[in-house]
Amino acid sequence: MTLDQQSINTIRTLSVDQVHGAKSGHQGMCLGMAPVAHVLWSRIMNYSPSEPQWLNRDRFVLSNGHGSALLYSLLHLSGFPEMTTDQLKNFRQLHSKTPGHPENAVTEGVEVTTGPLGQGLANSVGIALAQEHLRSTFSTEDFPDLFGNHYTYVFCGDGCLMEGVTSEACSLAGHLGLGRLIVIYDNNNITIDGTTDISFTEDVQKRYESYGWHTQHVKNGNSDLDGIEKAIKNAQQVNDKPSFIILDTTIGYGSKVEHKPSAHGYGISSDEAVAELKKSYGMDPSKKYYVSDEVKQYWDEVKQRGDKNASQWNERLAAFEKKYPEKAKELHAMKQVTLPENLKDILPSYKPGTSEATRKMSGKALNAIGDAFKGLIGGSADLAGSNCSKLANSTDFSTKDRTGRNINFGVREHAMCAMANGIASYGCFVPYVATFLNFMGYAWGAGRLSALSERQVLYIFTHDSVALGEDGPTHQPIEILSMLRATPGFYVFRPADGNETNASYAVAMSKTKSPSLLAFTRQNVPNLENSTYEKALKGGYILEDVENPELILLATGSEVSLCVETAKKLTNRRIRVVSMPSVEVFEEQSEEYRRSVLGNGSAPILSVEAGATHGWQKYSHVQFGIDHFGMSAPDNVIWEQLGFTPEKLGKKVEKVIGFYGNNQGQLYDVSARPQLEE
Repeated sequence: MTLDQQSINTIRTLSVDQVHGAKSGHQGMCLGMAPVAHVLWSRIMNYSPSEPQWLNRDRFVLSNGHGSALLYSLLHLSGFPEMTTDQLKNFRQLHSKTPGHPENAVTEGVEVTTGPLGQGLANSVGIALAQEHLRSTFSTEDFPDLFGNHYTYVFCGDGCLMEGVTSEACSLAGHLGLGRLIVIYDNNNITIDGTTDISFTEDVQKRYESYGWHTQHVKNGNSDLDGIEKAIKNAQQVNDKPSFIILDTTIGYGSKVEHKPSAHGYGISSDEAVAELKKSYGMDPSKKYYVSDEVKQYWDEVKQRGDKNASQWNERLAAFEKKYPEKAKELHAMKQVTLPENLKDILPSYKPGTSEATRKMSGKALNAIGDAFKGLIGGSADLAGSNCSKLANSTDFSTKDRTGRNINFGVREHAMCAMANGIASYGCFVPYVATFLNFMGYAWGAGRLSALSERQVLYIFTHDSVALGEDGPTHQPIEILSMLRATPGFYVFRPADGNETNASYAVAMSKTKSPSLLAFTRQNVPNLENSTYEKALKGGYILEDVENPELILLATGSEVSLCVETAKKLTNRRIRVVSMPSVEVFEEQSEEYRRSVLGNGSAPILSVEAGATHGWQKYSHVQFGIDHFGMSAPDNVIWEQLGFTPEKLGKKVEKVIGFYGNNQGQLYDVSARPQLEE
């Protein structure tokens, strides 16, 4: 048996042992893709296990993330310190580094979290875009290939290509000519429900050609190692197009379930079947998680080569930094997300009494930050004018200009957000994406992964309520804010005016391991008398106060000014108004502060938000919102119809005060609750 074949079979048996040990997982893809994995990781890819975050490393994305055992086998063989034999033995077990699907926040060497099919491939388009921008921005005549001189490699399967997000992303990748992106398609003709001819019969190669990709077809992915290597190296030479390699493989190769749907998951499930498989590979069936001395030495040499390349690159980087200190300073600021200490001073200022849509205030803040921090990059899904999301002092990223920081995503919300996760994973960048708030529904697959992956992505979403008016319920967000607030690790901001908008951006830029959604109005709102940048940094604060309030009005966004106006009209009532631009930031404040804002149960709290009331029970005794879909009409007509006017809100205030004043309901301190976490 050749050393190459020993290595391939070791990858296969390590993967099978992981799944068999856990009695859970996916073996078939690992067996079929082991040959190309061996070629790519040991002959071609440039990476350093000793320096996993080396900036100029090649990136590898396992878009068909159910084959995670394959990736963990590669990380183990190539010498990533965390990926020990014990970790392989703990595959899919609690607190291991080998979770069921790859998670970048858990495992060193995993670039992006994958599992929901297609997300990884869409992420990789963002990675390739970030690479092109960095290369073009920082390369010099004497250091032409120091930055971005690497490739992004992707494994994907039939499921990835069926998902709509990949159609969106790959269409844009072709349009932008992202030439250092190389996708290898595991063409095994099997899905969980059967062969692909029951659901997927398109000509994939012609599809990718129509996208503007360079395509190749390797018809023997099981054993033609030289053909695989040649195809990848051919793809490396194509600089003006992304590359798509169709690789014919056999799922479950060598097993009794090869080329069967049962091979997808835990098809090789008995001790006897595993032993028989190992024998067919010429491996000792009695040995588990076994790596021979010859294979160890082979992969040790791969590791040494990668570590040496990283070390030499670092030496060149030091020379670059010495010659170009200003560029080096900018690059360091991008990597660390370093903002000016006087951030407040560079943000726009606002005077009480003036009015403007918060989406326009957002545009001003975004541009101020973009001028100060060159790592801010992003764009809109064909709504840049409406979203106010263009960086005025930058150009558009295109085939002719790779230095531009404005990305024209087109009408591709899902791919836009998935690409942003990839851009964030690259390092050096804080990506932002923009569209109407309601279209988070299109993008939610990627949005959820922003939080799970701990990626700093700014979601700048406008037209945040029924006040967008005549476009009607198809465009009016009702449940979106509640969904986002229910998502772990996701920060949601709905500022009421300019000061709160500035503070929301400042906090969002500080959350380097969390995504943030900033929701802005279409309609004008007043800049409030008592709002301040400093108060808004706490997520919630007392905007208008009185002694011994009879009721507390708690609101977000455009409804805050409604509450202020209502309180002023009720001259015979003592009403406190609380603005809460971010529930998540408010929760990070001390219990003492939270209780001081929400009144310690001394007065009933009425929450007011033009969206679903779900979730506000935690902060209020009574909730006023919209628990049904919206309507098509001018915004003022909708407000009147739904009761969002000072007169109609005033009547609700009186009802709440009367209800609790007559002891019909029991007041309680909404901030007082036991801490159940140990």
